Amino acid sequence: MTGNVPRGRIRRTMPVAGFTARAAGGRMVAALREKAGNTGAVERFHERTAEQYAELLGHSKGVLMKAGQLVSMVDANAIGGGELSPYQRALTRLQADAPPMDSALARRVVEDDLGRPISAVFASFSDEPMAAASIGQVHRAVLHDGRDVAVKVQYPGVAQAIRDDLSNTELLATMFRFAAGAASTFGGAILPDIAPVAAEISERISEEIDYRREAAHITAFHELYRDHPFIRVPEVVREASGDRVLTMTYLDGLDWAAAQDVDQNLKDTWAEVITRFIAGAYRHGNLFHADPHPGNYRFGLEGTVGFVDFGCVKVLSEDLRSRIVRMMRSAVDGRRPELRSVMIESGFFTTDSALTADDAYRWYQGIIYEILAPQPVTYTEDTSRRAIANLLDVRDADHLMRHITVPPDLVFFSRLNLSMNAIFTALHATFHARAAVDDMDGVAEPITELGRQHVAWVRERGLPFGTDNHVR
Repeated sequence: MTGNVPRGRIRRTMPVAGFTARAAGGRMVAALREKAGNTGAVERFHERTAEQYAELLGHSKGVLMKAGQLVSMVDANAIGGGELSPYQRALTRLQADAPPMDSALARRVVEDDLGRPISAVFASFSDEPMAAASIGQVHRAVLHDGRDVAVKVQYPGVAQAIRDDLSNTELLATMFRFAAGAASTFGGAILPDIAPVAAEISERISEEIDYRREAAHITAFHELYRDHPFIRVPEVVREASGDRVLTMTYLDGLDWAAAQDVDQNLKDTWAEVITRFIAGAYRHGNLFHADPHPGNYRFGLEGTVGFVDFGCVKVLSEDLRSRIVRMMRSAVDGRRPELRSVMIESGFFTTDSALTADDAYRWYQGIIYEILAPQPVTYTEDTSRRAIANLLDVRDADHLMRHITVPPDLVFFSRLNLSMNAIFTALHATFHARAAVDDMDGVAEPITELGRQHVAWVRERGLPFGTDNHVR
């Protein structure tokens, strides 16, 4: 990517629409060839098309690429969409390997935004980006005071492109049509009303282009996890940040690919650390990190994990935070009528719904299965499949999701569950998932070493636990 992100409704829609039309025709031809004896024609079609689609979304940036990242987190086989698997594999690259912008252009963005030459801000600045994502890319640099920093540079034009995408219903519809065409197995599924969900997703994505907002989120998380024994959050360097440039202290550690090759005990430790970061943010504070893909983590060989991207964060009202915790606790403790009541209060279904307390528990049980299972629990391929099938596979006429509406405020919690399951499954992690929830809620003393360190830190800081009232 050497130039600006393409902008304008027509320029953003036409490439995807044209590709979708060509793909639909190609799929029909491949199917006919398969029937004529050309074994594997359909499979080869999907493999080629997936690579082309990933490249298209990668260069489009913004919402298009973000949508690709979200799709990549879903196990297509778990919902009977085996034909989507090639697309999932291709789109996985978009998590942290997107096409970068030209180095000269990146430097120009930095200098224009900060109003100074790069040499006046940084003692050194690497032209080669560490990572390139949907909104911007990250460069390593060194400040004149010697601090190592990461510099997040927003793609020129991406802010307007995202605004165009979010207001472009035809573009979003086109992407759905493409998914439906790629996986004919979805033909019998009844899709829910996506308008409220789309509105919540749009709000979170639109916030990601506001680097000053992200700087505030980093500061909030940095303060919340200040002096934590194994959770690391960067610190914003305000004098080197602006509207399109965000500089923060550099967190070292292994990336996701390198993290796969370490000892299993260390992987187990990281899984518990991630749990305590993600779930602890709304148990000891009112924050929710809504972008939990592993490209945002830096894994320390000493058992720490650093968290580096805070563009997609939701600040929870105490009422919403409390309901989230109460739903979890009523399910974990087996209080089924209470669970149904809190789900009604939260907007999953109405009081007159035919769904019983047992139905509500059965649905929630599928989501937190590993927390309810005998402990410690090992995350396997079945973990992700079970969670995805429970939340997304609505082909079955009796599927509970046909009678449940996920409230807009809780859309990203569904994503959180799927993403964490996918991460822990990839790590093949074994840890005391329930014990972590119990001690962070303040209903039991910790039983693991990490738990004892975490709870000691909570008490030393004077922070609330999950079941406490956070309004003081």
